[in-house]
Amino acid sequence: MAASLGAEVTVLLARARAGDSAALGAVYGAVYDELKRAARLQLRRMHDDFQTTALVHEAYLKLAGGAPLAAVDRNHLLALSARAMRQVLVDDARARNADKRGGGQAALTLTASIGSGDAAAIEVLALDELLASLHKLDARAAQIVELRYFGGYEEAEIAAMLGVTGRTVRRDWRKARAFLLAAMAHE
Repeated sequence: MAASLGAEVTVLLARARAGDSAALGAVYGAVYDELKRAARLQLRRMHDDFQTTALVHEAYLKLAGGAPLAAVDRNHLLALSARAMRQVLVDDARARNADKRGGGQAALTLTASIGSGDAAAIEVLALDELLASLHKLDARAAQIVELRYFGGYEEAEIAAMLGVTGRTVRRDWRKARAFLLAAMAHE
């Protein structure tokens, strides 16, 4: 079943890249439950005030709203979605910090709620900076962290997405964790 879903998503993505707007909606419908699961895992870990559905929808808007969709298959789409969720959370965290520093009235967004988690905002910003540093040293290790942390994917899922073995994912994960822990110890 997963293989047929993957093939269906690949066909829909090709149609979406060709300009079929209905195909773009259908492709997200096909992976919507997976995206919600990833968002739910991420938000549970962060204790953030963002709502799962709002995070998925804002990530979709980020991917679908600008340049033509670049995803070529299901795995690529899920990886791009994890990156979009990261960007949405980082943008939200930056906005929270700006408001804390006297940015004026709180901005009204689709995801705004009372009592936002300042600690979660700081954590997301710190991790984003560290991931940018890690990306310069080892892009695949940074992508594995992004997929695990922001996408909520397991090692086997990440291995399939990246076309590497589970052993490679585990090795890169250990390397990335060591880098991140060492970098956080120096702060």
